[in-house]
Amino acid sequence: MIDFSILIDHFDTYLEGFKNTILASIIGLIGSFIIGVIIAVMRIAPIKPFNWIGTAYVEFIRNIPLLIIAFFFYVGLPAVGIQLNGFVAGTIALAIYTASFIAEAIRAGILSVPKGQMEAARSSGLTYLQAMKAVILPQAIKIVIPPIGNQFINLVKNSSILGIIAGLDLMYFGDIVSSHTFVTFDVYIFVGLFYLVLTIPLSYGVRYLERRLARSY
Repeated sequence: MIDFSILIDHFDTYLEGFKNTILASIIGLIGSFIIGVIIAVMRIAPIKPFNWIGTAYVEFIRNIPLLIIAFFFYVGLPAVGIQLNGFVAGTIALAIYTASFIAEAIRAGILSVPKGQMEAARSSGLTYLQAMKAVILPQAIKIVIPPIGNQFINLVKNSSILGIIAGLDLMYFGDIVSSHTFVTFDVYIFVGLFYLVLTIPLSYGVRYLERRLARSY
């Protein structure tokens, strides 16, 4: 039987990690979305060096473990005099890693917008960036809201990486509770339940958006 007294006695500790996980996830989503949009635009820009940089970012970042990126910011940067705590280092790593997947989703959305939209925008006097910002991106992002939502769910789950670098998230405080109680299974069951409190509503929200967008199309 699961010992619920562990959850009751250490609820404040769990709650602290829960709040930090939410904060890291929100910051990571905003950062990854901004970076992802920039990289997606670079990948399809009519300037070859931008294409190369965007492609290199996506292929490099998404094909190395998130843990390596987190260690780079938490352990590597102090070697050159830049000190980051675990929360900041982990959140930056989350944003950079997730951005590579969001960039591909947004790029697919941009490519699905009819080319005539860009041609019409340019013929009306808009520059490439103005046309992208005012005409193409709003349509593309609407198309890819469901896959971006799925990436947000992945980001929430990947935030557990913060626990390895003292990032003050759910996993970190779960480790603290485990060390105090000398219990492992029950402690991490409750950690998993807190993650479900975040991910299940997000999953239903993404499905709702998919159905609503499907009806609108």
